[in-house]
Amino acid sequence: MSAPTFPSGSVLGYPRIGPRRELKKAVESFWAGRTTADELEATASALRVAAAKRLVDLGLDAASGAVPGSFSYYDQVLDVVALLGAVPSRFASLTDADGALDLAGYFTVARGAGEDAPLEMTKWFDTNYHYLVPEISESTPFRFADDRVVRQFVEAKDAGVVTRPVVVGPVTFLALSKAADDSAPGFSPLSRLADVLPVYVELLRALAAAGAPWVQLDEPALVSDSIDVPAAEVHAAVTEAYRVLATELAVGSERPAILVGAPFGGLQGEHDGLALLAATDVEAISLDLVKGAVPAGPVPGLADKTLVAGVIDGHNVWRADLAAKLDLVEGLSDLGAGTVTVGTSTSLLHVPHDVEDEDWTNGSIDARLRDWLAFADQKVGEVAVLAQALTEGPEAVADQIEASRAAVASRAVASGVVVPAVRERAAALTEGDFSRGDYAERAAAQQAKLNLPLLPTTTIGSFPQTPEIRRARALNVKGELSDADYTAAMQDEIRRVVELQEQIGLDVLVHGEPERNDMVQYFAENLDGFAVTANGWVQSYGSRCVRPPILWGDVTRPAPITVDWSTFTASLTEKPVKGMLTGPVTILAWSFVRDDQPLGDTANQVGLALRDEIADLEAAGIGIIQVDEPALRELLPLRKADQAAYLDWSVSSFRLATAGVVAETQIHTHLCYSEFGEVIGAIDGLDADVTSVEAARSRMEIVPELAEAGYARGIGPGVYDIHSPRVPSTEEVTDLLELAVKSIDSRLVWVNPDCGLKTRRYEETVASLENLVAATNAVRAQLG
Repeated sequence: MSAPTFPSGSVLGYPRIGPRRELKKAVESFWAGRTTADELEATASALRVAAAKRLVDLGLDAASGAVPGSFSYYDQVLDVVALLGAVPSRFASLTDADGALDLAGYFTVARGAGEDAPLEMTKWFDTNYHYLVPEISESTPFRFADDRVVRQFVEAKDAGVVTRPVVVGPVTFLALSKAADDSAPGFSPLSRLADVLPVYVELLRALAAAGAPWVQLDEPALVSDSIDVPAAEVHAAVTEAYRVLATELAVGSERPAILVGAPFGGLQGEHDGLALLAATDVEAISLDLVKGAVPAGPVPGLADKTLVAGVIDGHNVWRADLAAKLDLVEGLSDLGAGTVTVGTSTSLLHVPHDVEDEDWTNGSIDARLRDWLAFADQKVGEVAVLAQALTEGPEAVADQIEASRAAVASRAVASGVVVPAVRERAAALTEGDFSRGDYAERAAAQQAKLNLPLLPTTTIGSFPQTPEIRRARALNVKGELSDADYTAAMQDEIRRVVELQEQIGLDVLVHGEPERNDMVQYFAENLDGFAVTANGWVQSYGSRCVRPPILWGDVTRPAPITVDWSTFTASLTEKPVKGMLTGPVTILAWSFVRDDQPLGDTANQVGLALRDEIADLEAAGIGIIQVDEPALRELLPLRKADQAAYLDWSVSSFRLATAGVVAETQIHTHLCYSEFGEVIGAIDGLDADVTSVEAARSRMEIVPELAEAGYARGIGPGVYDIHSPRVPSTEEVTDLLELAVKSIDSRLVWVNPDCGLKTRRYEETVASLENLVAATNAVRAQLG
């Protein structure tokens, strides 16, 4: 049976949270016990069907598999854990006789319960999305335990839309997995490929029986040579996987046609991923032509395949120049593909739903941006226009092509995009602007000033954002609560947080950040060159959603941002108080950044604005200043050849922000959500006096790596995983802290949670911090 025709225009995925975060609200209601599993299923079903129909309305074909079925309740990698029944042994009691998880069990694996820690969380390639890391051992069972993908296809089909189910491919799933604790030394999860493939075979057979013409298997492991598995092993596994899934199964009768997605980079490298896939019997291959270049051709094996040209950026929000994108698609003609169609570079999971969801009339967001932006729905429209241009000729969509060109041109010359004073200041920087004095001298001066005990205790910055805080902020935004009354309400909360920290016995205090809606958005609202949306929500992990600001112009700081809050806090206590800032790399990583100049130039502009803020904090008497860089690892290029240049400018921008302080001022930074091994040199290069890192879920995995690398400044490996609602016991925290001081000089070790406490509730926060302090006292006693 011949393969079905791939649609002329498609997208690799679509936002799944709902235009107004309906899924987030429904999931959290289920967690709180206010709704049942059946009610959650009904809400999710309605969202899925509505999204499928919306994509058809935007121009995708309803009958050809153009519409992706890319839904997840929490995480697409966790979905494959459920599909395979690959549940860690500590959660085995949650599965039924067939290895299946119900919704409550699924969420427990994600979030943990009691003494059972959840799956570790880390970044999904170079995005701000976080996935749950599967734990695989030699004995992990694999079976077709969850047919949810099939049922969701049937659901959409019954509603009149033939979707294309989207599943993380078997090689990427295993390549991103970690060896479970009970694995033998040297075990690689990828060695279980032969055991996983029969489950994928069953899935494909079930989808074919249900009538699915296409399935999308995402294999982004092919574009990276910086994951733990060597590229040669990944490529050998891909060859074997698609021999079993494509060659040994008859398309149509035994399986749908297969589209392999390879987002987040180019398929070229030491091992040519495009040639590798072309040599298999898959029917279509998607190329990311935003992060990756047009490959050289011709490529043997493409003549009977469809190439999906991912020319519309799924990772950023700028409107495309459609004429330029058409030229890019035409550049694929030399590759020798049977058919070329148009798509997005990545799933649209990484951008908000709809530009038109913003109020462009009330002055809250610069109205000029309306023409410059393309969110998910607009990007679907761009794909549809390009698809029409391919099938009917550019003249059929000449007006749309010209409108896109005019929008791009107007953005380039708009006021504020270039600010001469900013450019002149950056051009005048010298090497001295990026350097501080000797660390040993700084450490002695800081200890003399601060007089901190062994194993100082602190938190990362934020405390729980209560409904009262959120209500006050909302009323202030609406104009129903005056600025003075809002400030008074936030000061009352700061008093409460300071008193609580003193009662718990923490050594270095924070103000809790009640005035901040988000650690990046707050600064974007106070820096020129940024715009902030009202409804531009993007999923970060699970039910956690953020509104990334839009960095569209040169960056300046019109006035101090945090000084008043920090000095007010310092007036309430005799203990040291940390000033809290977000670093330049994280501000870039968690914003939608301008694409018209090098990222390093933009980072230095933000660094200069923060340098001014740090100078004002220091002048106001704040002796400890934390500049958070949780996203340092996130932006690391996936190809090793590109990493040195990135690390150079990212580290430099942090040092530019922090190098202006005197020796007595202690600079902290914080990193989380990442595997840190490959950026340890950069962590050292930041030259912070104290670095706190996520370490609880990985059980101090980074600490021996730091010791081996010769790291010799303050380090705060997290001992409390704040991404789970569970309260770690004193014994658990003691155990983690003991692991830390075995590898690192105890005089350098700080004690802190993994991350900020904004998303936690006070009851679990207080209990956890009390256990943290008790564990610290126990280890101090051991150390004498």
